[in-house]
Amino acid sequence: MPGTAGKHRISRRTKIATGVMALAVAAGGITAATTFGASDQASADEADPALYIDILKVKPNNFEPANSRGASTGTFTVDCGRNENQHFNPDNFVAQPGVRNGAQHLHDYVGNLSSNADSNNKSLEAAGTTCKNGDKSAYFWPVVRIDTGDEEKNPPAKSPDGDRDQAAQAGASPVITCPDVASRLPDVPDSAMAEVNRNLDLLDTQLDEANKRLISTRGQGGPNFVQNAILGPLKDKRVATIDRMAIAIGRTAAKPQGLDALAPCTLKEQAGTGGNPASNGGGAPGGAAQQITCPDVASKLPAVPASAKAEVDRNLQLLNTQLQEANQRLVSTQGQGGPNFVQNAILGPLKDKRVATIDRMAIAIGRTAAKPQGLDALAPCSLGQGGNNGNNGGATATPPLPGPDANNELPDNDGQIQRPAKVGITFRGSAAGKVVAMPKFLRALSGDAKPSINGTKNTRAAWTCTGFENRLTDKYPICPEGSKVERIHDFPSCWDGKNTDSANHRTHIVFPDKNGRCAAGFTAVPQLRTTLVYDIPHDIQVKKQYKVDSFPSEKHNPLSDHDDFANVMSQSIMNQVVNCINRNKTCTA
Repeated sequence: MPGTAGKHRISRRTKIATGVMALAVAAGGITAATTFGASDQASADEADPALYIDILKVKPNNFEPANSRGASTGTFTVDCGRNENQHFNPDNFVAQPGVRNGAQHLHDYVGNLSSNADSNNKSLEAAGTTCKNGDKSAYFWPVVRIDTGDEEKNPPAKSPDGDRDQAAQAGASPVITCPDVASRLPDVPDSAMAEVNRNLDLLDTQLDEANKRLISTRGQGGPNFVQNAILGPLKDKRVATIDRMAIAIGRTAAKPQGLDALAPCTLKEQAGTGGNPASNGGGAPGGAAQQITCPDVASKLPAVPASAKAEVDRNLQLLNTQLQEANQRLVSTQGQGGPNFVQNAILGPLKDKRVATIDRMAIAIGRTAAKPQGLDALAPCSLGQGGNNGNNGGATATPPLPGPDANNELPDNDGQIQRPAKVGITFRGSAAGKVVAMPKFLRALSGDAKPSINGTKNTRAAWTCTGFENRLTDKYPICPEGSKVERIHDFPSCWDGKNTDSANHRTHIVFPDKNGRCAAGFTAVPQLRTTLVYDIPHDIQVKKQYKVDSFPSEKHNPLSDHDDFANVMSQSIMNQVVNCINRNKTCTA
């Protein structure tokens, strides 16, 4: 492959340029300025050579905090394979729910087999998994590619339409949700473990049966049918099941009190997508919902001088991010506040942000050309049905962003996909004490996919080489002979005890401090660490011909590396994870 570098460069770059043009059209022209130079020139999509470093030049910098007395030092490792089934898509249902191809880069998935932009709690729960222990959680990260300029071949892209249809059907149907029990249990004695796990599984079975009955009896009975025939009996079953667990624990430890409050369940009209409640069904509704739409700004700008392009591009991207975050907040706060809540808490602040962002573009243009006037009129946004799923467009829906071509390539993200040689998924303890169970359907992020727009507050150095794990860098490492490229992604592990998601997908679960302690109001849960090892030939590393997929704005910056997780473990599996960690054992599943 390296020996024929450049052989097909023109034809392949022409193909990529065509894809970029489609992306620019779909996004209201926003990306045209960032992906093209001269009009007859295809964009360069290699990573900047300055973004590579010899790992031997990186000083040791990755140290674990000292364990305090009572630290939980166990680990629980899950074998979910290496994505042998070729599950790829440019979606992100955690950070961009409902936005198809919204990541604009390809993700590598293990665990849940149905993960896609439209995934909701119900569809994730119904799917299969690649994890050997039955863990249905979704684990995904951007793919790494080798790009020598040749026409590298990838496996044919698989259509996610079937998974999307499944998610749509799940999102359109009502669902019963119940409080999570595993996360509310105290430390379970070994003598009670088997019985507690059996009853946690029984709670999941009872909920599954109730949801099936909800569908099969739809339209039957009067206004109180669901309460009397389904929710009431389900509560009675859960009371008995929860009580059996409390009794089992109480035989050799203090019997937990107040767990009966977790027995009642509720009906939601649509399947959850994460949301606020720490529940078995999630919180925010899925399916069709109101969305915020904003006037298009890109199409109203005058010709942008070359000197202002970079700043204008950044701020156009920022408008998209602001709108996306506002729509996510619209979902996560549904039902909160009075009649003016959306205007005062979401639309008003969004307008203020847009005024400042639009003004920065006008000032940038005005430095070397006539400053555009009247753009502030484009700042106010409105609430409507449907909308454009996060683009900076007008009040009507825009075409979806383009998905992968038949060769699993996207605009600005091409080359041969490198499946990891090894995928490690390990849950770890807390240096400060014991951990409690994560609630089912908890979402979590590691890193930030858009540091050029969002800044580096949430970015994390994740790159290293095997044998040098005490050295992490935010550049692509060049490893010594015999050592392999490795990515280490640590996730936040201090949970607020209430929410499975938040408007920015970060404030409900945060990182501990440098001593491993959680802030007041937060509780330690098992910390997820994923390790990804790649067989990238040494000469490819030296020639700087490997890169991570990224948003076009990031230009394959390794600092944009990130990782996503949604917990879909059964409550009994999560209980096993917690007890293994708290008993300082090394467990594999």
